[in-house]
Amino acid sequence: MSRAEQPSRRTVLAAAVAAAMASGAVPAAAATGSDAAAAGRAPARPVDNRAWTTYSDWRSGTAQGARAVAGARPGLVIGEPAGTTDYTDPHTGSTATWEYATWTSPVHRLTVPATEVIASWNAHTPDGTWLQVELRGTYSDGTDTPWYVMARWAAGDKDIRRTSVDGQGDGRSSVWTDTLSVDDASTGLRLVSYRLRLTLHRKPGTGLTPTVWRLGAMGSDVPDRFTVPASTPRLARELTVPRYSQEIHKGQYPEYDNGGEAWCSPTSSQMIIEYWGGRLTDEQLAWVDPSYADPQVCHAARHTYDHQYAGCGNWPFNAAYAGTFDGIQGVVTRLGSLTDLETLIAAGIPAITSQSFLAQELTGAGYGTAGHLMTVIGFTAGGDVIANDPNSPTDEAVRRVYKRREWENIWLRTKRYNASGKVVSGTGGVCYLYFPVRPTPRQCMALAAVGVR
Repeated sequence: MSRAEQPSRRTVLAAAVAAAMASGAVPAAAATGSDAAAAGRAPARPVDNRAWTTYSDWRSGTAQGARAVAGARPGLVIGEPAGTTDYTDPHTGSTATWEYATWTSPVHRLTVPATEVIASWNAHTPDGTWLQVELRGTYSDGTDTPWYVMARWAAGDKDIRRTSVDGQGDGRSSVWTDTLSVDDASTGLRLVSYRLRLTLHRKPGTGLTPTVWRLGAMGSDVPDRFTVPASTPRLARELTVPRYSQEIHKGQYPEYDNGGEAWCSPTSSQMIIEYWGGRLTDEQLAWVDPSYADPQVCHAARHTYDHQYAGCGNWPFNAAYAGTFDGIQGVVTRLGSLTDLETLIAAGIPAITSQSFLAQELTGAGYGTAGHLMTVIGFTAGGDVIANDPNSPTDEAVRRVYKRREWENIWLRTKRYNASGKVVSGTGGVCYLYFPVRPTPRQCMALAAVGVR
């Protein structure tokens, strides 16, 4: 959790879209839920997800030195490297030479012209390898963005420091940590399509290779709103999910965003990873001080840490961490209502949600935050939200019940007032979804119902 109402680096996105928020403009193309209801139709889902995961998907791109591999989990690997390149790590100052190969996706035309696009991926990067993810969008006026670097990523930290890249923009869009955002949505400018480019790296002269199993992006155009329509409860079910507190790690490993006090995202990720059977070995945890409880949470923090953002809350880095566990895949998306979450919970799929709020806006939380992740694990008979909230003093205290209407609004809104009375952004329904590589038919149907495959 970002400490109580202390601005995090992600809140610079609020400043980037402040002009659009202040105007209160809502694009004509993006009707609100209430607008759609008044027109007698279901509201359009303002989110588009596209992922490349199959052998034919990987064959459909343009490769230079990369090749598709078939099998139980098709992927992309280095075949014959396209060449070598030098990379100077900005966080260590060291320069090394790497062999590389590239793969560029076909153009994906967004079903929802977007104000924001977030990429996510699942991959295996053995020591001596890493990957770069880039995205190039096309605007609604037919011009293109630059190739934006969305991540330089490795599962470990022995070769490069996992990082986002600041300072990217062309005067009309910018990259804020993990999110490509149109600078002023009130102009009507949108991203209508994109391509993704992977660059796979390995130490020269070795047979090593990253393997990428999943690559995709979520584009969205969620209308600006302080409040959202209330959904009707329809499910009472609670999933049995491990409970971990971030707060018991306060002060541990301060090099990873000042320790556990800020580890809401990796703590939430670890809960859901273990729900799906993901386990760390004693060897993997050997680096953690043996006096620390729940060492797997420390491990999750280290392996989601973004050295540029200087925090563990990079959304795609958390999904990518989940994807390093056998049998699990992860994506970043947006959902439209608690009905979507009920659909997932009914199929046995919990979700990690991102929200921000004042202490008085969420009864029973006992804190306010500029950005916090928690896991939704079920619903009471009355429709209230059952959450594993890592901002709790002990593991036993993690399970919370929050009022449905309050929780739904703080999660789905895009505009809110902070403690100083200033209008800032909300996350608009952002969540991480972790689910099996081979989901059941019911889980497939639930994921498809919320726009994920």
